[in-house]
Amino acid sequence: MTVAQDRFTGEVRMVAWMNQAALAATRESGFATFFSRSRGKLWQKGETSGHRLRVHAITADCDGDTLLLSVEPEGPSCHTGRPSCFFEAADGGAHDPSPVLLALEGVIAARASSSAEKSYTRSLLDGGAPKIGAKLREEAGELAEAIAAESAERVAAESADVLFHLLVALESRKVPLREVLRELALRAGTSGHAEKAARGRGGAGPQQV
Repeated sequence: MTVAQDRFTGEVRMVAWMNQAALAATRESGFATFFSRSRGKLWQKGETSGHRLRVHAITADCDGDTLLLSVEPEGPSCHTGRPSCFFEAADGGAHDPSPVLLALEGVIAARASSSAEKSYTRSLLDGGAPKIGAKLREEAGELAEAIAAESAERVAAESADVLFHLLVALESRKVPLREVLRELALRAGTSGHAEKAARGRGGAGPQQV
């Protein structure tokens, strides 16, 4: 069995069967290829839809009977057109299995298009860059103060405020969270000083220690 997981967001995209031939084809092509037991043949994900899964890494579980594909999806992964095949609650209730930040991004996007009574999120979006920027600066300042002199719990709470308002800012510019995570992944292993020089502007990027 093989589980495909978005390498940037952590979202589980799909599960399918892979045999040795499919594994070899995946390694050779760089795109997820599976084995259809009902048809008795290999199939590359997206071969008809174009929604391929570019494979970044393959990891086996401790028993060696399940593989985890770390992938970069090229479009939705479910035949229904949804990003992930996992969206039906097993108990009949409502549940979003997305990672926390991805789920919050979806909630903020829904607030942006809602015609219901104005929410705090909607008021920020309606206020545009000036209001969102002011809140980001305010929240960043409160986080800096917490880091300097407050408890770990306060640091966590103020960090959450910064992340929330950052997601609102990204929604206002229609920049997906996964693009931010992609940028962080691209910088992995790069010296902060080198990244700063390459950008030619202030603010160093992440750095391996």
